[in-house]
Amino acid sequence: MAANSERGRDGITGARAQGAIGFASLRGGGGAGDHSVILAGEGESITLSHRAEDRSIFAKGAVKAALWLAGQSNGRYDMKGVLGL
Repeated sequence: MAANSERGRDGITGARAQGAIGFASLRGGGGAGDHSVILAGEGESITLSHRAEDRSIFAKGAVKAALWLAGQSNGRYDMKGVLGL
């Protein structure tokens, strides 16, 4: 993790240090996948959300990545390679 990150699940509470970036995560409910990234500042925020209706979309992605990886040589890869970006 970056040196300037402060994560709520690590028990860090209260005001963050100057320049620190706060992270928090929450898991609950029975939904297949609700994901939101909230960028919040003084008096404003931007939210980017994704909702998966069922888990099959994740399985399809995992199979696609595994098939792509099977044809690669040993190494370290990222999603740009898997997705052909």
